[in-house]
Amino acid sequence: MSGCCGHNAKFDGVSKDYKRRLWIVIALNAVMFAVETGAGQLARSQALQADALDFLGDAVTYGLSLAVIGASVRVRTNAALAKGASLMLMGAWVFGATVYRVFVAGIPEAEIMGIVGVLALAANMSSVLLLVRYKDGDANVRSVWLCSRNDAIGNVAVMVAALGVWGTATGWPDLIVAAAMAALFLSSSFQIIRQALQEQSVFARHAPEHP
Repeated sequence: MSGCCGHNAKFDGVSKDYKRRLWIVIALNAVMFAVETGAGQLARSQALQADALDFLGDAVTYGLSLAVIGASVRVRTNAALAKGASLMLMGAWVFGATVYRVFVAGIPEAEIMGIVGVLALAANMSSVLLLVRYKDGDANVRSVWLCSRNDAIGNVAVMVAALGVWGTATGWPDLIVAAAMAALFLSSSFQIIRQALQEQSVFARHAPEHP
């Protein structure tokens, strides 16, 4: 993606419009976390539960991003590092849960997966449209965009998994999608951490010039 790392004068989130959009996205993610948590348990879907966890992680991430807007480079990059680490833990959890699910019973309910997937996709596309103009900001702002993008991709994947479960009458499509989502979490985590460390390095080099 363009503007991912190492460019000058990146948007740092100090904008009333950006903050307003972020509050709306936080609310959308909190509501969909509750919806998908219940639906994932009802449908016995690992992909839905993984997506619900992504909603929770995003709501927390957006809240942290909002809290550090206007703070120093060090504070903002440390927040980004914390969010990168949390995404890494989420990815590891989903991988572990997916492996465990291979050995337990239960074919997911494709109908529930599909219906909730459509609702979640609508919420996530709204978030993407709200945030797309700010996708190339600093590490803190960038992490918000990556999480928003992950949600939209995740919900398309859940609907694909639902179709696969319905067509094959097995749980394997659900498990494959959950594993792919975990890989996406890990990839985003590495991007966020790399950019935050680069921004910290640039700040450290120029700090003596701006005490």
